[in-house]
Amino acid sequence: MSLITGSPLGAQVAQNDGAVMNRVVPVQGAPASFADLTAQLQPAVVNIATRQRVEVQNNPFAGTPFAELFNRRQGNAQGGNNAQPQTREAQSLGSGFLISADGIVVTNNHVINPPDTRAKLESITVTLADGTEYEADVVGSDAASDLAVLKIRSNKTFPFVRFGDSAATRVGDWVVAIGNPFGLGGTVTAGIISAVYRNTGQGGAYDRYLQTDASINRGNSGGPLFDMRGNVIGINNAIFSPSGGSVGIGFAIPAEIAAPIVEKLRAGQEIQRGYLGVRLQPLDEDLALSLGLPKRRGELAQVVEETSPAARAGLRSGDILTKVNGKDVTADQTVSFLVANLQPGTTVPVEVLREGKRLAINVTLGKRPSEQELQAQVQNFDPDAEQPMAPGTSDQTIEQKLGMQVMPMSADIARSLGVPVETKGVVIAAVDPNGDAAAKGLRRGDIILSANYQPTASVEALLAQVTAASNERREAILLRVQRRNTPPAFIAVRLRS
Repeated sequence: MSLITGSPLGAQVAQNDGAVMNRVVPVQGAPASFADLTAQLQPAVVNIATRQRVEVQNNPFAGTPFAELFNRRQGNAQGGNNAQPQTREAQSLGSGFLISADGIVVTNNHVINPPDTRAKLESITVTLADGTEYEADVVGSDAASDLAVLKIRSNKTFPFVRFGDSAATRVGDWVVAIGNPFGLGGTVTAGIISAVYRNTGQGGAYDRYLQTDASINRGNSGGPLFDMRGNVIGINNAIFSPSGGSVGIGFAIPAEIAAPIVEKLRAGQEIQRGYLGVRLQPLDEDLALSLGLPKRRGELAQVVEETSPAARAGLRSGDILTKVNGKDVTADQTVSFLVANLQPGTTVPVEVLREGKRLAINVTLGKRPSEQELQAQVQNFDPDAEQPMAPGTSDQTIEQKLGMQVMPMSADIARSLGVPVETKGVVIAAVDPNGDAAAKGLRRGDIILSANYQPTASVEALLAQVTAASNERREAILLRVQRRNTPPAFIAVRLRS
C-alpha cells in the first residue's frame, strides 16, 4: 500500500495546462460540542412504554392426539370448546418526540403495535426528559410507513420540535439522535449521514431511508434524528446488525416522507395509496445482462395479479417497468415507492420494455390493500396449518359476530385450495374454537361463497350481510361454504351478540 504524504486536506483535482481548479476546503474539525443543541432539543424527546395483552394457547397439546385428554383433565368434557383463552402481559419500549404544544407525539407504529399481531394494546405511558409520566392515546397509526401519532392526556403546554427539509440533506452532514436505547432514557448520539434514500432490499412502499452512523439501538425506534439546526430530518426506525447492537448502520424515515403522513394521521384522515397489483423484481446484474439492459434501472414484472389495475391496463408478466409518471425506476426510486405516493384513481403513464420494444401504457391506479392483505397475497396459503385467531388482523365485526377471520380470495390462494382461480368468495383464515362456526365444522381454508343467498366476493360484501342480519335482529346467518374436493353446502352459523 502506497502512502502519500505532504498533501493538504481535502479532495484533490486534476491539473490541466497549469490551471488549478478551486478546492473544497473542509470546515476545521467537528462541532466543538453538541451540548447547547441537546439542551434545547432533549425536552421534546420522550420515552414510550406500552403494555399489551397477548392471547396464548391454553392447551399445550393443541393439534395433537392428546388435546382431548388434556381438556378432560382440566374439567372440560366437551373437548375444550368452552375453555376460556388465557392471556399474558407483554411490554415494549421505544422513543418519540413532541411536534406541538398540546402534546402530540410522533413515533413508530411498531413501538405501539408490536409485530406479534396477537398482542392487544392496553396502555401507553409517555415519559418526558424530566421524568414526568403521562398516559397517552393513539390518534392514528399506519403500518405501511411504520408511523404512529399519539396524544398525551394532559392540558399542559409541552416543548416541541419541528420537521425539517430532509430533501436538502447531504451525505456527510452532521446529525444527532436522541432516544431511549435499551430503556436508558435520554441518550444522545451523534454522527453523519452515510447515505440518502437508501434501499434496504426489504421491499414495501417505503423502503427508502436516510442512513446514519449515529449510534442507534433497540429502543431508539420512533426517536428523532436532528440536523444541526435542531430540525427533525428523520425518524429512527431500524438498524443493520449481525449482533443485534449498533454497528454504525442505522436507518431513519426521511422527514419528507413522514411529515405528510403524520399530518393526515393527526387530522384523522385515512391514508390512501395508489396500487398497481404487480409483483416486481429489481434488475440485478444477471437479469440486466440477459435482457441487454443497464443494471439498477427498471423492475421486472414477475406476476400481474388478475383483475388488478395493471392487468386491466394491459401490463403483462415479463414486462420491464422503466418509468412511472415520467420518473425513472431505480434502486432508490422503486415502482412501489412511486405508486404509493399517488392517489387511488390517478391515471399515470407507465413506460415498459416488452420483447425489446418500448411501450407507454396508461394505468388508472387502484387503492393499495392493507399490509395484512398484501402479505396474504404473497404467502403460500396452507389450509392445514394450525392458525389461532389473531385479534385485530381482519374485520372486527366479522370476528365478533361469526367467530372467524376471513381474507380476500386471490389466485395464489385459489391454487393452494385446489379450486379454479376465478372462484369468487372469501377465505376463512382462522376460526375461534369457542364459537358456533367451529361447532358447525367450519375451518381454515373453507370458502364462503354467499351469505343469506347474496354473493360474498369480498370481505366488504360478507360484512354487509352480517351487518344486515344483525340490524334485523336475526340470531343466525346462512352461509354457502365450499371446501376442497367437496361440493358447496349451506351452513347456518349463529351470530354472537
